[in-house]
Parts: sequence; C-alpha cells; structure tokens
Amino acid sequence: MDAFTLGVVSSLLATALTVVGSWAFSMRSRQWPVALLSRLTGLGVRRVLSLQSLASRELATELARARWVRVLAGRGNELTRDGFATVWEAAGRRLESVQILLPDASLGPGSWLSRREEEMRRVDLGFSSGLLAEQVHINAAYVSEVARHREHVSLRFYDLPNVHRVIATDNVAYLTIYQQAKHGRNSPCIVAHRPGLMYDYALLLFTTAWDHSRPAESSQG
Repeated sequence: MDAFTLGVVSSLLATALTVVGSWAFSMRSRQWPVALLSRLTGLGVRRVLSLQSLASRELATELARARWVRVLAGRGNELTRDGFATVWEAAGRRLESVQILLPDASLGPGSWLSRREEEMRRVDLGFSSGLLAEQVHINAAYVSEVARHREHVSLRFYDLPNVHRVIATDNVAYLTIYQQAKHGRNSPCIVAHRPGLMYDYALLLFTTAWDHSRPAESSQG
C-alpha cells in the first residue's frame, strides 16, 4: 500500500472513529440503554435529562395536547412563562382540569419552604431571607387570578419536604429531583410516559401532597 493510499485510508478511519465516538457519547445514544431497560422492567422512563431546563420546549408541546394537567412545584416560576399560556387558555375547554400545588408561603420560619430557602442561601448569594416565599406568593397570586376566570383551575398549598417538582399530564410526567446545592432548573429531570411505574409514582407524589394540602381560599398570606 503506497503512502497516498495509506493516508486516505487513515483519514477515512479517523473520520469514522470520530463519527462513531460522537454518536456513542451523544445525548440521544446515551438514552437508548435507559429506554431499553425501562421497557424491559416496566419502569416507563423515556429519558433522564441532566437539567430540568432542558425539558421546557418538549414540555410546552405536551401541555398543548394534554387532557388534564397536574403540577407540584417548589416555587412555580414555570407557571407564569409562555409554555403554560396554552394551559390557562385551554382550561375548561380542551383541558378538563388543571390542579396546581405550591408551597405554603404563609407559615414562616420552621416550614419546609423556609428550610429549602436556607439551603439555597448557602449556594446563591442573591437569595435574601424571605425571597423564596415572596416568589411563591407572586406565582400563587398569578394562578389565583387565572382561577377566577377559569373554574377548572384549582390551587392548593402544601407544607411538605420541598425536594421535587412534578408536572404531569394524561400521557407523560416530568419529575425533577431537587438537589441541595442547586436550583431546580439545574437539577436532573426524569421523563416518564404512561403506562409505567415511574409515571404512576409521579402521580402518587402529587396525589399524596394534594390530599394533605389546604385550599388557596384559606390562605393567611
């Protein structure tokens, strides 16, 4: 094999290895083992996203075709963004119901919300005392106003460990596992489809919190 041919073969081989290597370590290919194992075990996990924020675009698509929506949030900022605009518009029309759970921001020191705030203040210098509760109040006020115009929207408050976020529809659930040293948007998010054990688990988390929550009408804040 002459030098020219050897050079061409080497170049082609290097290109092939680069392509295969890129594929092997790409986000999509890393999800194949997860999806396969999930299918074999009935777990129902389609993807595991390294950041909750990566789910925003596909979440908007799922919300646009949902029959019902259930949200358990640690703060609720997502509720005021563009992705949820279709939810508020469709509630009571295409959407049968929208159930929202937010932390009880009226309880003050000692509440689970205050404990989460203390965790965040250790890693975020901009988190002044009371800021998280204030943000929850603002988001709750937004949802309450929507609920005045959409009777199929319900808002309740919970005082439980602020350790995850659930956004579920009749087809898919997004379960974020909060980490102590990170904002929710920077925490990993599990995408689980129905039917599946993880989808059922996400709904169980929501239902348990809903059953131990209080209506927004009885808010003290």
